[in-house]
Amino acid sequence: MQTTDTNKILMSLLMVLLLTKGLGVFTAAIFAPPSEIKGGYPLPGGAETASAKPAEAPKTVPLPELLAKADLKKGEADVKVCQSCHAFEKGAGPKVGPPLYGVIGRPKGSIAGFAYSDGMKAKGGVWTYEDLNTFITKPSAFVSGTKMTYPGESDPQKRADILDYLQSDADTKVPFPQ
Repeated sequence: MQTTDTNKILMSLLMVLLLTKGLGVFTAAIFAPPSEIKGGYPLPGGAETASAKPAEAPKTVPLPELLAKADLKKGEADVKVCQSCHAFEKGAGPKVGPPLYGVIGRPKGSIAGFAYSDGMKAKGGVWTYEDLNTFITKPSAFVSGTKMTYPGESDPQKRADILDYLQSDADTKVPFPQ
């Protein structure tokens, strides 16, 4: 008699598991996302593709032309994100990053009391418009091992606006390149 009760209990558990699995399959069939339909049609083979003209590279505008069209007010608005790490006031000390007042024409890695990365210390020279433009584009590409976590600004006109603001944020304004 006890064997019959054990069999009934095991069969009940087996049925619950089978019903649960069946319910999962059923709901997956009802609520499954639609399969992706690939639109279009197959393109011609390699013979025609090889004779096609290569795509032209996008035209890059030289930095002096961008600086000639730069907008100081836009640049001032664009550096708001920089103010969380950099000070722009005269005489201000380092924050997370070095102060940027009068940065154009200043030697790289020269602010006393700021712990520059080894890559920045080794860079040498002074900050020019071209260097700052390249640095703002992608800091990690310009200075290997930089501590600056900003990913970069891809819009060249926005970078020019920022450089215009940095020019105005100094005692002595370094003229734009010609």
